Amino acid sequence: MRSRWWWLMAISLAASESQAQSNGWNMPVGVTDVSSDIYGLHMTIFWICVVIGVVVFGAMFYSLFRYRHSKGAKAAHFHEHTSVEVLWTAIPVLILVGMAVPATATLKNMYDSSEADLDVMITGQQWRWRYEYLGEDVAFTSNMSTPRTQISGEEARGEHYLLEVDEPLVLPINRKVRFLMTSDDVIHSWWVPDLAVKQDTIPGFINENWVKINEPGIYRGQCAELCGIDHGFMPVVVHAVEEEEFESWLAERKESAEQEAMGVDREWEMAELVERGESVYQSICSSCHQAEGQGSPPAFPALANNEQLISDVDWHLDKVINGVSGAAMPAFRSTLNPVEIAAVVTYTRNAWGNDTGDVVQPSEVAEIIAQ
Repeated sequence: MRSRWWWLMAISLAASESQAQSNGWNMPVGVTDVSSDIYGLHMTIFWICVVIGVVVFGAMFYSLFRYRHSKGAKAAHFHEHTSVEVLWTAIPVLILVGMAVPATATLKNMYDSSEADLDVMITGQQWRWRYEYLGEDVAFTSNMSTPRTQISGEEARGEHYLLEVDEPLVLPINRKVRFLMTSDDVIHSWWVPDLAVKQDTIPGFINENWVKINEPGIYRGQCAELCGIDHGFMPVVVHAVEEEEFESWLAERKESAEQEAMGVDREWEMAELVERGESVYQSICSSCHQAEGQGSPPAFPALANNEQLISDVDWHLDKVINGVSGAAMPAFRSTLNPVEIAAVVTYTRNAWGNDTGDVVQPSEVAEIIAQ
């Protein structure tokens, strides 16, 4: 009878955990060994707490009912009982030690980022992420791709509303990847629940974390630290792929980066730069300066019909390359390449009625950055 009772309880617990997972009531099991360990530890301690709660409150309510005054119960009078005092001290200590042992082992594993197969630098920026594959000459910026029309309510929300990006972080499965994390402006927090990674990115500091993904797939998260006006528009998307597919993707990105570098020395037509610049502006700049360049003064000045911008190309280039000290405008010299900077400057100088006719070449930008 007792074995049957334990068997039924085990089925009940398994069913409740499965239901919690499917309904989003619980933390995810995830797709890494660490996330699985964390989930197992979480559930173990949860059920320990449940048992303690049942025993304590059960004894309390039984005593209240069994020895109530209306039944003539009288309270016992005693001052101390050494055995009971030792017992109620020893049992909690043993329970805490029993929980601390697996928790310590899991924590040690979580913070062991040694012997990584791949290093990725993650830099938080208002309000995007920059990824750099160290030693591979591959780097890019990841921006939220949810259309502003969905955010404003002009169109129906998509399946991955506020959790979709133009450039996901691509990682291989079955390889240990070490993350080196920092920030260019304020504190952000890179969080992907399915990977069991949540790490603050702090200006001037480099934090470490790591992941080894077991299953291919797309895993989504977001910035988990209040970081400014567009904090809610800073998603994280990780695309985990087979190792062969990752090597092919990496080779393509390297080739693309080489072609981009070669483009710095050639003469670009205005139409090419404007087309490229519009894409850069919509993904990088429009969250602050708005889609039509109207800005959100005073924090984010308008770019359309901005007299200083129109009249002084050198001032315009300096603000984009070096940023504005004490303001929300970051320096893009290390975030965008010379082609992208030249394109976005050319675009903003010829869009929304600015019509300066100016064409900024990537070679000019490269010279300024090299100074």
